[in-house]
Amino acid sequence: MSALSELLVAFAILAYLVSMISHAVEYALGNARAVTAAPARELVGAGVGGSGGSADVPVSPAPAETRRSRSAERARLAGRIAAWVTALAAVLHLGALVARGVAAERMPWGNMYEFVLTVTFIGTAAWLAVLWKRPALRRLGLFLTLVMVLLLAFAELKLKVQVVPLMPALQSYWFVIHVSTIVFASGIFLLGVVPAAAFLLRNGYEAGKRSFPYILARRLPGAAGLERLTFALHAFAFPIFTFAVIAGAIWAEAAWGRAWGWDPKETWAFISWVVYAGYLHARATPSVKRNVATWIAVLGFLTMLMNLFGVNFFFTGLHSYAGVN
Repeated sequence: MSALSELLVAFAILAYLVSMISHAVEYALGNARAVTAAPARELVGAGVGGSGGSADVPVSPAPAETRRSRSAERARLAGRIAAWVTALAAVLHLGALVARGVAAERMPWGNMYEFVLTVTFIGTAAWLAVLWKRPALRRLGLFLTLVMVLLLAFAELKLKVQVVPLMPALQSYWFVIHVSTIVFASGIFLLGVVPAAAFLLRNGYEAGKRSFPYILARRLPGAAGLERLTFALHAFAFPIFTFAVIAGAIWAEAAWGRAWGWDPKETWAFISWVVYAGYLHARATPSVKRNVATWIAVLGFLTMLMNLFGVNFFFTGLHSYAGVN
C-alpha cells in the first residue's frame, strides 16, 4: 500500500501538470471573443434587362473575426479539460492519502510529508467546490495547479519518508481533533492566497499599471470578485484555525503538563493567528484599503509556510515530528 500511495502521488503530480498546461492554453487564448452578432447585410443590385432590383445578401464574417471565434472555442475547451483533469488529480491525490493511511494503520498526518499531501488535497478539493459554484473564476486554476505541482514535487523530492508507526507522543484522540482541524484550515488558507495574489495583480492592472507582473493579470477575473473570494475563504478558515490552536493547547496540557510553552511551532502558530486576525480586522475597517488588507493575508500565508517548513528545518522543539533531517 505504501508503494501504491507513492505511485498515485506521482500520477497526481502528472495530472496537475497536464491541468496546468491546459489552463495555460486557456489563459493564452483568453483575449479571443466569439462572434455573436449576426452577419452584416448589404444591398446588392440585381437588375436584369434594364429593370432594377435589390436583394439582401449576407456578408461572411471577416477572417480576423473567424480566427477569434475559433480561438475562443479552443480556450473554452482547454478550460473544461483543465477542470476535469484537476478533478482526476484530486481523485488520485485522495487515493494516495487513503493508501498511505492503510499502510500506516492510522490517519496519514504523522509527519511533514503526509501533512503536505493532506493540506494540498484540501486546497484542491476546496478549489473544485469554488469552481462548481463560480465557473467564471476558472482561470485561477492556472495558479492553483502551479502551486500544487510545486508543493507535491517538493514533498516527493525532499520530504518523503517511509511509513512508520505513530510516535508515542502523538498517540491520542487529540491527534485526530487537533491535526484534522489544523490541516483543514491550512488547506483553505492555501487556496485563499491564490485569489489574494491574483487580486493584488489585477487591482494594479485595473489601476493602470502595465509593467511586469501586472500585465499577467489582464485576463484574470475582476479585482472586486477576487477580493470577495479572498475574504470569504479566510473568514471561513480562521475560526477553524482558532479552534485548532485551542485544541493543541488542551492537548499540550494533557501530554506535557502545560498548555503553552512558546515552543517554536506554538510561537509561529500564534504569529499566524495574529496576522490573520489582523487581516480580518483590516478588511472590516472602512478606512483600510482593500489592497493593504490583502497584503496582510499574503503575509499570513508566509507565516504559515514558515511554521510548516522553516520551523521543521531550522528549529528543534517538542513538535519536531517532520521525519526529515
